[in-house]
Amino acid sequence: MVKKIRGVALEENLNNTMGLEFYNLSHRFGYQSPNWPYFEDVKIERIHYMAKSGVLSQRITTSMHNTTHIDAPAHVIQGTPFIDEVPLPHFFGSGIVVSIPKKKWEQITYDDLEKAAGKIVRPRDVVIVNTGWHKLYEDSEDYFCRAPGFVPSAGEWFVEKKVKVVGHDTQANDHPLATAIGPQRNGPLHPHLAEEYKKWSGGRDWKEDFPEWEPVHRILFKNGILGIENVGGDIDKVTGRRCTFAFFPWNWDRGDGCIIRLVAMIDPKGSYRIEKGEKVA
Repeated sequence: MVKKIRGVALEENLNNTMGLEFYNLSHRFGYQSPNWPYFEDVKIERIHYMAKSGVLSQRITTSMHNTTHIDAPAHVIQGTPFIDEVPLPHFFGSGIVVSIPKKKWEQITYDDLEKAAGKIVRPRDVVIVNTGWHKLYEDSEDYFCRAPGFVPSAGEWFVEKKVKVVGHDTQANDHPLATAIGPQRNGPLHPHLAEEYKKWSGGRDWKEDFPEWEPVHRILFKNGILGIENVGGDIDKVTGRRCTFAFFPWNWDRGDGCIIRLVAMIDPKGSYRIEKGEKVA
């Protein structure tokens, strides 16, 4: 149940005194972690270090939309809740991880979700979608610009099913060409993709196929559904399973989102219980 890491004894994710299994569904964060195309790079500085001060302290400069993170509604829709205003139940709960394999620029639709999860999803579930795209997570155009993504009908499915939180292993809550990567507000960040898309699609114009600016973000956030982007880590190990999820952000005043450690938890014996809150003194 215990192993030594750098000489310190610590409990293990899958073998511990609680009898729970913990699965990390987050990509790494740190120096040169993959970044969305128009964000400034992460900067990490050691203010104090062992040889200098006998203690390690670091200063980080980052966008909160780096690596695995959750968006606050205020990220996209003016006048909606900031991350510190979202109640804590929205960062914890039961849910499912479903497999919906997708290739370059393919759409994730209502029908895809209904086929994969229509019979198993429950109201207030956390729904994590595994497209397989997490395997391509790196500093590349392919991951950030050519990923598959949700289209408005998918957003309507999440609303219809009364889902609490949506997570996925792609770069945004929308198809990449419905963001500034394509012909949308603040874009196109990569104009050369217009001709590539026309060839890929058999002659269609990306402006006609993606006429709206981040429509799925808006559908989700207006209905109180939060979105987790860039899910990764051990997602394959829990795909097809029902889990309990925890992903608490910072208590950041007027925050637009937050990097999170998304964790899936399984209780194989069903013996662990959250404390009832009895008085101890």
